[in-house]
Amino acid sequence: MKKVLLTLLAVMITTVPTFAATYNAASKVPTVGANLLTKNNIPSKNVKFTVASGDVDNSNYATNKVINVSSADLAYTGNDSEVAAVVANEIGHIISGHASKGKVKNLLQAGSNANSDTATSTIISNYTSAKEEKEADIIAADLMVTAGYNPLAIIVVLTKQTGTYWETIQGKPANADRAMNIFNYISYAYPAKVKAGYGCAEYRNFLAFANPEIAERKANKKAETKLSKELAKSKKNSANQITKFRTRGGLSGWDAAYGLLNSAQQ
Repeated sequence: MKKVLLTLLAVMITTVPTFAATYNAASKVPTVGANLLTKNNIPSKNVKFTVASGDVDNSNYATNKVINVSSADLAYTGNDSEVAAVVANEIGHIISGHASKGKVKNLLQAGSNANSDTATSTIISNYTSAKEEKEADIIAADLMVTAGYNPLAIIVVLTKQTGTYWETIQGKPANADRAMNIFNYISYAYPAKVKAGYGCAEYRNFLAFANPEIAERKANKKAETKLSKELAKSKKNSANQITKFRTRGGLSGWDAAYGLLNSAQQ
């Protein structure tokens, strides 16, 4: 009887799952961020990475060299590639000068008494935001691959989040449009990464949603040709923006424009 009990105890011990220590995403941000910059030959001297709650603002990066990363976004990460997806997206926005572009517009509109259509402005703003996120995602993928991270982590982080009402009733994963956009880009620019895959349930669920749509598009030669041209353009745009940001010493075109305008008005 004693022997039986010992045997059962041994089985229980070997079958009880072991849990690794909780992954601390915030602590990984400085190291992952520095790696993204240095491996892409982007000036990293005096650059500081910080984790902030809520929405982050990196519009002053050109002067303070601080890259803020959202703790809310980091909550959906579970490894270094997923942390890189969040950090690289913020760097992508900085390289594209999205926040700086807003500062330039505000500077030009300062003192203007022109009335604006609030509803129209909101629609344009939402469209611009979605477009800018996709642009930042593509730059992020390029930065991640060069730095040795899996760009498919972008899709995982996006689809781990809570979907909108319409995404839910349509059976789509969260951020389906952005996820499909970056998946198409990675398939075009880094097919070996897609072939290797990403081992998690979120990615498998995304593929279950995406594969029928991809098959339908591939059956339409015109649509496939159009997408290929758009992806080639996106790849060229990303490469150009990264190169120019690097050669300017860490300034986007909008940063440079803001500096000139601000100096002229002082």
